[in-house]
Amino acid sequence: MKKRKQVMMSSNDDNVKPNLKLKQNPPFQEDSGHSNSVHEIQEAEIQVARKSLLSWYDQNKRDLPWRNISSDNVNQKAYAVWVSEIMLQQTQVATVINYYNKWMQKWPTLEALAASNIEAINEAWSGLGYYSRGRRLFEGAQKIVKEMSSLMPATAAELEKKLPGVGRYTAAAIASIAFGEVTGLVDGNVIRVITRLRLIGASINQQEVIEKIWSLANQLVDPKRPGDFNQSMMELGAVVCTPKTPSCGQCPVNKLCLAYKMVEFDKRNSAKRVCVKLEDNNSIPDIECLIPNCNLCLPPDQPWDKESGVQNFPRKPKKSAAKQVDLNVVIVSATDTKQRQKFLITQRPKKGLLAGLWEFPTNEGCDSAKEILSQLCKKYDFQEEVLSGLHCIGEVTHLFSHVHHHYKVWSTSSSEELDVASQDSVPCKWLSEEELTDAAMSTGMRKVFKVFKNDQLQSSNQKVRKRKSAGDDVPISHKKTQAVISDFFKRK
Repeated sequence: MKKRKQVMMSSNDDNVKPNLKLKQNPPFQEDSGHSNSVHEIQEAEIQVARKSLLSWYDQNKRDLPWRNISSDNVNQKAYAVWVSEIMLQQTQVATVINYYNKWMQKWPTLEALAASNIEAINEAWSGLGYYSRGRRLFEGAQKIVKEMSSLMPATAAELEKKLPGVGRYTAAAIASIAFGEVTGLVDGNVIRVITRLRLIGASINQQEVIEKIWSLANQLVDPKRPGDFNQSMMELGAVVCTPKTPSCGQCPVNKLCLAYKMVEFDKRNSAKRVCVKLEDNNSIPDIECLIPNCNLCLPPDQPWDKESGVQNFPRKPKKSAAKQVDLNVVIVSATDTKQRQKFLITQRPKKGLLAGLWEFPTNEGCDSAKEILSQLCKKYDFQEEVLSGLHCIGEVTHLFSHVHHHYKVWSTSSSEELDVASQDSVPCKWLSEEELTDAAMSTGMRKVFKVFKNDQLQSSNQKVRKRKSAGDDVPISHKKTQAVISDFFKRK
């Protein structure tokens, strides 16, 4: 990276003029405050950021159901915020809206949720992923009702301490939005906004980097409207300051954004090289941190990339390759006394991945149809002769954050619904297709069932084509010909 003139940015007005008189400080340490660094934000900038972001948020915020809860009952609002924030973890807003609405219709209060059961919780969460979130919401509601007289903790510290599954971010969100506690918060959107505003280029998996972002978030938060301000920061990251194709021209705080100023500086330099006359007479200074060996700047081996622009920030650690697990899933179908097709499902263990959810019989390590059938019959106490036509009907992969499940889908059937008794005392049951729709099953298992349904459709279409083909093979002399009107007037 070509060495740039070292210029510090101060913010006495919206233009953020350069300050050339700053001295170099020692490398950043937690107790040093990292003063006089580009990574700091000045009081004048804080005031501009608060005013600009809240004004923009008031005019542009999305109409989301959890934002429409009345503040008259803060405990009810805190419950609604809690549910929404837990659902929004690792899940897109568009996906969450429908789940949130159904959840709040089914369990409108903490007391209603606490009186439910884990089976109903898993059914309501089915398809949303990260299923332990629903279980922890349920456990938390029970704890609040039984131990706290149905009153949610009102501070971030107490929320994080007392509620299962509530971490630092979720606690700050509930406390600021529902109870008005003056605390900042840090999620993926806020990380992106702040790292770009203050040129924080060190990897965000470093604890000191995250602590610095939290410190800046706490400095920025508006004391009069902490909940709205925190939502404005998250909204900005979600719809304007996005990971890819950010809309910097529409950003209400782009005048404070150092990453944006670096982009403009590069544009100006490029324009000068091709002798383009610039209409804007305001100088855009180069920006570089004066702190030697700064732990918050872009690392020397990963310098500023002009092509990436503001997308240089944040810098994320490289993800380790996800492990692939190959599994055989057997869809066992049978016909009950009412001639309905039913399917065998079994419940997963109470702990671990997809805890307590239902799935089709699944095993790992078998390579042949004979092995799969033998293991299936042994586990569920079937006689091999009662099952027919075990065959592979397709494959499908489902991705988790840390593991990829590759399912090889098999199908077999019985002429009648069989009694099942797992050797492991694992709950098993037969459900119709309609009942499967409401069952607490993972998205991966629903993908598996879709393979089965597609196979059924293809088999049905093939039978129809065969029947049509057989009809076409009948000799013309044996086919009935359509009568014409003149036939009715012929003498017999």
